[in-house]
Amino acid sequence: MVKLTVGKHLKDIRQRRELTLEEVAALTEVSKPMLGQIERGQSSPTITTLWKIATGLKVPLSSFLKEDKVQYSVINLAGQEAVSAENGAMRAYTLFSYDPIRNFEAFYIEFDAGCMHFSDPHNDNVEETVYVINGKLDMVINGEKIILTQKQAIRFLANVPHSYQNNYDGLCSVYNTIFY
Repeated sequence: MVKLTVGKHLKDIRQRRELTLEEVAALTEVSKPMLGQIERGQSSPTITTLWKIATGLKVPLSSFLKEDKVQYSVINLAGQEAVSAENGAMRAYTLFSYDPIRNFEAFYIEFDAGCMHFSDPHNDNVEETVYVINGKLDMVINGEKIILTQKQAIRFLANVPHSYQNNYDGLCSVYNTIFY
């Protein structure tokens, strides 16, 4: 279950760094009560909240969703709980959690028609790729609008404001890879 994994990893990171909940709240701009609820598994954070925590603690988003190391991994999205945003109109599934040796993480993301998701700038030197599997996606990267259609991809430095917008009819699904 995602909320228990997120909470466990948040608490592990906080304790390893010898930070109080108050200090983490100041770093992440997420309230102390919300952080406590996440750590105890009483609340599932939205992807926006999770990004604030990851950015504030300077760790990859998927470090909260770590899995045990194996020789190979077969990912089945049907068995995963999505991290959602935009009132459920955006759903992100972890394909590959952050790996410190490879320095990347990968997601499968669905955007319902009309969904708009804004992302704060990531840390310097973070690069993203987005590959549109089906549908159509408008991206705004540092103020510039780019329209991606099925089987198109983009790579960009993600240390600037950027957004993902499905301004079209039907579902848009993408692969998103983040390189650190």
